[in-house]
Amino acid sequence: MIKLEVVKIDIPEGTNVIVGHSHFIKTVEDLYETLASSSPGLKFGIAFSEASGKRLIRYDGNDEELIKLAVENCKKISAGHTFVIYIKNGFPINVLNRIKQVEEVVRIYAATANPLQVIIGETDQGRGVLGVVDGLTPLGVETEADIKERKEILRKFGYKR
Repeated sequence: MIKLEVVKIDIPEGTNVIVGHSHFIKTVEDLYETLASSSPGLKFGIAFSEASGKRLIRYDGNDEELIKLAVENCKKISAGHTFVIYIKNGFPINVLNRIKQVEEVVRIYAATANPLQVIIGETDQGRGVLGVVDGLTPLGVETEADIKERKEILRKFGYKR
């Protein structure tokens, strides 16, 4: 038997969240080093659920509010080997490739500031992340004006020339 649950992830204004899967206790330290060296102004909090041994939620970061958010939402997900990272003063695009290169990171489920739900499957053994719902359902297809606006936004943020 499998029980399904939808967990709403809290994402305060001005923050982004990254939810992923890893496989080893040193995940917290390696993610800390990766994020700390990615940008001097980046604020972050990390939480990671162990899947064996003491099965604790391990945590670290350089911002107490973001650490607390990461731990709270990691508890809500409550799935082994899952990590939650909150960031401020930066965007996931600035750190995702570096996070993916951390040896023990298996996958990234979401990296967003949009409303986020994590779909959990629970069995007699434990809980696991089955997928995510990131953002809202599309309302249509972009027009020429929307294309122009998208390109202007990318240039405004410095992602395109």
